[in-house]
Amino acid sequence: MALNVAKIRKDFPILKRKIGGKPLVYLDSAATSQKPKSVISAIERYYTRYSANVHRSVHRLSEEATIAFEQSREKFAHFVGAKTAKEIVFVRNTTEALNLVAFSWARVNLKPGDHILLTEMEHHSNIVPWQILSRERNINLDYVMINDDGVLNWDSFQEMIKKGPKILSLAHVSNALGTINPVKEMAREAHKVGATVIVDGAQSVPHMPVDVADLDCDFMAVSGHKMLAPTGIGMLYAKYDFLDRMEPFMGGGEMIKEVHLQDARWNDPPWKFEAGTPNVEGVIGLGAAVDYLSNLGMQNVRQHEKDLTKYALRKLSDVRGLVIYGTRDVERRGAEISFNLGDIHAHDLATILDAQGIAIRSGHHCAQPLMERLKVPATARASFYIYNTRREVDVLVKALESARKMFKV
Repeated sequence: MALNVAKIRKDFPILKRKIGGKPLVYLDSAATSQKPKSVISAIERYYTRYSANVHRSVHRLSEEATIAFEQSREKFAHFVGAKTAKEIVFVRNTTEALNLVAFSWARVNLKPGDHILLTEMEHHSNIVPWQILSRERNINLDYVMINDDGVLNWDSFQEMIKKGPKILSLAHVSNALGTINPVKEMAREAHKVGATVIVDGAQSVPHMPVDVADLDCDFMAVSGHKMLAPTGIGMLYAKYDFLDRMEPFMGGGEMIKEVHLQDARWNDPPWKFEAGTPNVEGVIGLGAAVDYLSNLGMQNVRQHEKDLTKYALRKLSDVRGLVIYGTRDVERRGAEISFNLGDIHAHDLATILDAQGIAIRSGHHCAQPLMERLKVPATARASFYIYNTRREVDVLVKALESARKMFKV
């Protein structure tokens, strides 16, 4: 069933804004999505009706806040197919979720000489924590190569898996190329050699149906702000057995059962990983965001993005001098399109488009190793979501044609 995009757009107040007198064309949802009125209203209700800390007090406001907080955990657990809400830990973002796994699980379970397997297309958040651990523990970092079309090289993966890595950590969808990686198949092969599978789901969970049980990943990290929720709220899915055996990431309030002068006992998962006052309004906003996406249907979200990406790839291919990175197969890519236009620097191009009211991302997209593989310093990136239209793609293409003529590309 097709999304009613015209109706959806009415739910996003920011889309009424004009930039320099021109209607806003927001094509940067891979960086952060815009927020519907239902999410904004849920946060407003929290602050105006039951603003209180959670899990602590017995008064009415705190009880209402705690119920809403834990309902959001239940909603997100169902959204990604977790067996229980106790497999969902609230953190700040995908980055913190990955660092939590590196600190609380990998630091304890890996020893010098072990191997961690990543890919050339990873976000820095899924590289730097492992580099830190590698330096501390003398652990080897290996990388699965990519083909020229931005798809993982399966032969490279098969060769690297023979080394018996203790961890396979990879993006479900590349934030820079849009490539959808075959996580289920890779997890199956990784588990055969005893590897723990960690997935960066920042660009997949907001855009397509994701079932962690079907993927059989051991951990998955997600950011709420990329799926209509507020900033500052992230989610770590982990199989309960892992959480039960892991030590806390931080110490403090709420992550304990009892504390004495010389010792302490930790709370049960997931709360033993949620020290201190959490981002209550962010979690409540997440629950509203999950409701919104669930009502649309994630299959419908995915189909809309495939149709729009297919259209955009065709229209962009007609722009002379424009180079598109990544596969053209929309079945194997998400709704991010990275490109360069002639010798125009991506930042200059983004500035020109901004003057036309078009918001895109430019730079290395926190994926410098990938940029090195592509032999470019940066790319421009247009990324689509549920509120984007073909008309906006046409506006983008027209602006790129103007930039091409301006720079005589």
